[in-house]
Amino acid sequence: MHHTTAPITTATTTGNPQQAVMRKVSRRLLGFLFACFVLSFLDRINIGFAGLTMMGDLGLSSTQFGMATTLFYIAYIACGIPSNMALAKVGARKWIGSLMIAWGLASTATLFATDAHSLYLLRILVGITEAGFLPGVLLYLTFWFPAAYRARANALFMIAMPFTAGFGSALSGLILGLDGTWGLHGWQWLFLLEGMPSVIMGLVVFYYLNDKPQQAHWLNAQEKQHLQHALAADTPAATPTPEDKGPSLLREMLSPTVLMFSLVYFCLVNTLAMIAVWTPLIIKSISAAGSSNSTIGLLAMIPQVCTIIGMLVWGLHSDRTRERKWHLVLPMLVAAAGWMFTAYAGDPQVQLAGICMAATGSYTAMSIFWTTPDQAMSFKARAIGIAVINAFGNIGSALNPLVVGWLKDLTQSFTAGIVYATVLLVIGALLTFLLPLPSSTPKPTPNL
Repeated sequence: MHHTTAPITTATTTGNPQQAVMRKVSRRLLGFLFACFVLSFLDRINIGFAGLTMMGDLGLSSTQFGMATTLFYIAYIACGIPSNMALAKVGARKWIGSLMIAWGLASTATLFATDAHSLYLLRILVGITEAGFLPGVLLYLTFWFPAAYRARANALFMIAMPFTAGFGSALSGLILGLDGTWGLHGWQWLFLLEGMPSVIMGLVVFYYLNDKPQQAHWLNAQEKQHLQHALAADTPAATPTPEDKGPSLLREMLSPTVLMFSLVYFCLVNTLAMIAVWTPLIIKSISAAGSSNSTIGLLAMIPQVCTIIGMLVWGLHSDRTRERKWHLVLPMLVAAAGWMFTAYAGDPQVQLAGICMAATGSYTAMSIFWTTPDQAMSFKARAIGIAVINAFGNIGSALNPLVVGWLKDLTQSFTAGIVYATVLLVIGALLTFLLPLPSSTPKPTPNL
């Protein structure tokens, strides 16, 4: 008697096996990493909203306020490379979980700042502890997502930045309204209520993440095989080679290619810092006199909603067309044009539209940017190379608050600082043509 066995319905036996596995990986990882990044970015940028009242309470000038963020990024830059080296050694689960607990405590402790110097020290601690998260996750994503899928993966992960800036704008504006409750200033409540969730999520990381696909209990053997095959089909530079030792690794890490990626990222990150740190104060400067902090928070949400839509649509389009260079250049130029509208339009509605263009263009460019540096490096150079690019680029994050704060004190206007960010964006767009941005292979299917 002939028996027929019903086909097993799994993610790898229906439709395109690679596409099905990538959907499963995306569902498992991207939402969780998104939530972690929301907390990370919130603890990084909430000082921008705290500044609406903190500057007056602590008697800080714009230069001193900018210096606090500059010192954060100096610590962030200094610790990014050793942090990624530690992640590569001990694994993402243990390292990212530990980082989240540490920065959550450091960010919460910012509520104890009493003057410029204590604020400087506390922001340095946040910078040290948060340094390894973003480059660490960018490295982690290369272990799970083939190059052809990474623009969408990066976009789905990195929309945490505009989402946080938007959601955080409204939330922070409301929290500032707690001023005086239990004897705490509104900005102290801000650091308390937005810092402690990172500690809790850090504990969850220990139980949720797997370091590599081979360790994933939620993938079966066939799914792991499909994923490994897709990862192995990436560019030859993404596979280990016998030459990845000693001096050759150092030469690759400091190669002209890595340095060029770093320079482009430096130009781009200036604008990201401009948006993260100064947007609430810029919006306050162009808003009607007497606008409440809650109103400013709601207005600051608008550019972030535009950014989320732009990142998702542009990342999908870049993967479908397998093109990176123009998908990076065009949003950088859109961001530059947006800043010019903000600086010179005169009409508050047009200026707000300019901020929308600047935010959408710069964050979209960032998600495309991070699709390719790993393909220009060998496997063993990735951890340090990605950290080098991130660290060098974030010199822009360190400089921007200090330069813009100084220009604001000097001119009593944000215009000069906005022009500074715009010029760097244009330079970065021109330098992008020198980057090795290959097409992604193999051609992905339309959906993750």
